[in-house]
Amino acid sequence: MAMQSMMVYGVDVFPGQQQQIIILRDSKMATSQVDQNAPVPMETSPPVPSGEHDQGDKEPIYGGFTRFELELEFVQSLANPYYLNHLAAQKFLNKPEFVAYLAYLQYWSRPPYLKYLMYPGPTLRHLELLRQEQFRQDIISPDLVQRLVDDNMRAAIEWHRGEA
Repeated sequence: MAMQSMMVYGVDVFPGQQQQIIILRDSKMATSQVDQNAPVPMETSPPVPSGEHDQGDKEPIYGGFTRFELELEFVQSLANPYYLNHLAAQKFLNKPEFVAYLAYLQYWSRPPYLKYLMYPGPTLRHLELLRQEQFRQDIISPDLVQRLVDDNMRAAIEWHRGEA
């Protein structure tokens, strides 16, 4: 039986199972049961990139993944304009704790984290746009979503032309 996973700011929810989730808020990551109203602090420093920590220093595992892997997967999902539209439709972009989490994720725009991004252009561009309240309100519009898709496609085509 295939499980479908829905990622919502570092939260895995598996339908049909007791919902064990990972919530990233405030200043420390923790695993908790579905009580999303309980504050769960986030560590003040970003996670250590895979392979760059001491072998004796074990990073905690959440649902089989390190914090670094969870945050990398989430930040890369921001490159998808349709996902941004989904977040807006679900009202996540209106929540102050989610906006604070997006601000925290700005560390991905600096070394050594930058090198791990598969699509750094659209990922960092959208992460920066999400800092603007007007953009967070406007991304609900299908027209804006399509414009972002078109811009990303144009940038990819130009990049490939530059390689030739």
